[in-house]
Amino acid sequence: MAVLADRIQIFWDAVMANHLKGIEDAYVSSEDTYVVLEGPRFTTKGFNEIISGWRDFTSSPIQLTKTEWIEGPFEEILGEMGWVAGIADISIKVEEKEFTNRFRCSFVMVSQDEDWKIKHEHVSAPLSDPYGIGDWKK
Repeated sequence: MAVLADRIQIFWDAVMANHLKGIEDAYVSSEDTYVVLEGPRFTTKGFNEIISGWRDFTSSPIQLTKTEWIEGPFEEILGEMGWVAGIADISIKVEEKEFTNRFRCSFVMVSQDEDWKIKHEHVSAPLSDPYGIGDWKK
């Protein structure tokens, strides 16, 4: 049963609907909550800063239109903490431009208030050749 992946889909549905309360409900309300994001900033730390960023996102011209796991999602729950990860295609519309980007996504979640909440999120895309030698795996 994909408990954590289902919770992430609820979160992504809130993002697609620009439903800020649903986005807020997905995160642990702590100044230790930490997000590594795909945008021009590397990270955001703290619930208030994360939600401030989402508030700006939901009022921007960016609109998520679809999310689809391409690899995974893989998940594991260990007591009150768990993780879910995989590769997802995220479709975006910015004004008249529509496109899909592929991201690595991982979420560390904790059980809180009879729900699973995001304590750490990492969404990123790999660099094409970060070390200048191509893929070292033969």
